[in-house]
Amino acid sequence: MYPEDLKYTTEHEWVRSPGDAEGSVRIGITHFAQEALGDIVYVSLPELGEQVIAGDTCGELESTKSVSDIYAPVTGEVIARNEALDATPELVNNDPYAAGWLFEVVPADGADVDGLLDADAYQAGLDG
Repeated sequence: MYPEDLKYTTEHEWVRSPGDAEGSVRIGITHFAQEALGDIVYVSLPELGEQVIAGDTCGELESTKSVSDIYAPVTGEVIARNEALDATPELVNNDPYAAGWLFEVVPADGADVDGLLDADAYQAGLDG
């Protein structure tokens, strides 16, 4: 159910490596997360050039049900944001693994993308 080419966090973010820019990774939320949130109506993302730290809050998703934090899955510099989400935040619900991506980060030296969960481990965590 979850794409095999992605890495995952226990906070329900996914990481695609490589991202669009050389050396970057693209980040979004999983189908599970967007379904749990319900209809997303507003997205707050980190600013370009911002340094994010793995595990720290770096944005928010607001839905008709609640507000949920976005956590940085890796430490690094934000180099791209999905500006389409300003006008169409529902892309996160409709296409969480493609058009609904959130932002891209160039991981800092030593940032461990490979240490994140694979699809099977993420699914196993959901199954409890």
